[in-house]
Amino acid sequence: MFKIFSSLRKEFLLLINDKTGLALLFLMPLLLVFIITIIQDSAYKMVNENQIALLVVNKDAGKEGGKLVNTLKKSGLFKIDSQDQIEQSALKKELLARGKLIALFIPPTFSAGLESNAQDVSNILMQDLGLESDSTTREKVDMPRLAFYHDPVLQENYSQSVMGIIQSYMGMIENSLMIDRMYASMDLGNKSEVLKEKMISNRVKIDPIVASNNNSTVLPNSTQHNVPAWTIFAMFFMVVSLGSNIVKERINGSFLRLKTMPTTFMLVMFSKMAIYVMVAVLQVALTFSMGIWILPRLGLPQLTVPENLIALLAVTFVSSMAAVSYALMIGAFARTEQQANGFGAISIIIFGAIGGILVPTFVMPAFMQTASNFSPLHWCLEGFYVLFLKGGSWRELGLVFSFLGIFILICQLATYFKLRIERIL
Repeated sequence: MFKIFSSLRKEFLLLINDKTGLALLFLMPLLLVFIITIIQDSAYKMVNENQIALLVVNKDAGKEGGKLVNTLKKSGLFKIDSQDQIEQSALKKELLARGKLIALFIPPTFSAGLESNAQDVSNILMQDLGLESDSTTREKVDMPRLAFYHDPVLQENYSQSVMGIIQSYMGMIENSLMIDRMYASMDLGNKSEVLKEKMISNRVKIDPIVASNNNSTVLPNSTQHNVPAWTIFAMFFMVVSLGSNIVKERINGSFLRLKTMPTTFMLVMFSKMAIYVMVAVLQVALTFSMGIWILPRLGLPQLTVPENLIALLAVTFVSSMAAVSYALMIGAFARTEQQANGFGAISIIIFGAIGGILVPTFVMPAFMQTASNFSPLHWCLEGFYVLFLKGGSWRELGLVFSFLGIFILICQLATYFKLRIERIL
């Protein structure tokens, strides 16, 4: 027992004397979580909560253009900036100069085109019913085309979503106009309002339901994604501190001198693992505490802790072991501290990129989603997601524990045989 305590004390003193390593282990995850959560929270709100800023230029000579603008305003989805004096030829420059991302141009023939199309549809329907259609000769006007301008920095899927919203409201106006024309052709006067109200009230409603195993209503947000994700990233980044520490002790002969002392080398390795696992657990505690108590004070969503605390501790421990085992393997195989730091840091960034830390895996191409299964960071993150968002059970965590267990075993065996080859063990 004394040997174990003495070995742990030695490793602890080595750790606290490494000021740069301590800063990397504790300050980096806090800064990452703090900065990136704030940045991504704006993106989440832009898509999910905030009104979409829309520059509108309405040149329509009729009333349907104004009706479209009012409909977009009443929807609550758009923050309309009407600038009808702007000419279409200058709209591109005005869009960029005003700092707007999207703009809508309504042409002068908008109302005339809609009315002409509604009349054509009404005449066809009256003829099919064997009724007399409106024979009044009107000038044929082609269907109008709205012009949708967007900043080149705006993602295509976001632009397509906004256009889809505008198109749905356009459909409401077109349908309303067609009903008016058909009722007018049948001399039914203003009775079309009853049908239009009925069509609107009879629309199928969609109830959003979060799919989880414990009826949880927690929705993905910037905090739920970034706090676990960047905590895992920081845990694995201990490869810079622990990996270089292993290389240094191999190079300066510390490992060989340990063989002459009344202790076992495995005890020394166990002490290193125990200290750094405790460091990783402390990293999780600090960043999760920030998500629970500090981020909400800044107007950000609060981190919701899962109900199954034992499963949370198990996922944290296994993730910590995976990070420590990988750092030990890098330290065993690297020949210099520069190799350990360089390869270790770059490999973690790659693992993070393909593992869903930087962007969610569901937006990746199919072959990248397959590659993410070989990233230990992906499975660590999946374990936290199962608990935080899906209300997961132990059975759902089985695949996570299986992969991480295999990864830990491979790293530990590789470290063991490498040190045996070098006759350190």
